[in-house]
Amino acid sequence: MNREGEQAGAVLTGPAAPASGMTQFLETLQAGGPVVALLLAMSVAALAIVLAKLWQFRDLRSGETPRAHRALTLWQSGRKGEALTLLQSARGPLAGIVAAAMQGLRRDLPAGEVREEAMRRGGDVLEAFRSWLRPLEVIASLAPLLGLFGTVLGMIEAFRQLETAGNQVDPSILSGGIWEALLTTAVGLAVAIPAVVALNWLERRVERLAHELDSAITRLFTRELSPVSEQEARHAGEGYRPAVAHGGD
Repeated sequence: MNREGEQAGAVLTGPAAPASGMTQFLETLQAGGPVVALLLAMSVAALAIVLAKLWQFRDLRSGETPRAHRALTLWQSGRKGEALTLLQSARGPLAGIVAAAMQGLRRDLPAGEVREEAMRRGGDVLEAFRSWLRPLEVIASLAPLLGLFGTVLGMIEAFRQLETAGNQVDPSILSGGIWEALLTTAVGLAVAIPAVVALNWLERRVERLAHELDSAITRLFTRELSPVSEQEARHAGEGYRPAVAHGGD
């Protein structure tokens, strides 16, 4: 009876409990060595940069550019008060710069000075949105190289142990060293791929903003090749007439 109880307890208890996920993670980290630890630190830095940029890019709303173009259409048709009112409720950098330039022109400031100031503000905005993109680019470029470097070091150590074993070669020595070496390459690629995707997306957003700023400022200080029709101006100002009790030039 005691033997049966012991066997039942052994079945219930089973072999050693499997290691938890955190234990396995720490073991993998230890197997990868300092290179994997450095890559993990770089991944944390890259994630922090991406989250900070996403928070910054929240001001680039999709509806800001059409609103700025509608305001420019109203401005060129002579409905300058409505154009400014349309931009006052917008919070993005594009609308703010265009509105500031319109106000400068309505105060009869020299057009050249107003344009230079608008370009300066646009440059400051672009520089702010480009900040921290270079460190993200460095992480995306350096992570796979560090992974490859760790793999080379691991392979060197594996073959050194194989040479030390001499005639008593154990295949597990070589295979264990190889998978530990390849681990660093896998971690490096896992860090680099998302960083490259995020970097290209952020850079594309900045390029689009730069184009929109340049186009809006140029359009404000030039004339359309084809004049703005009354229908286009009326369509651009639809929904904003009640807010313009004191509009007009």
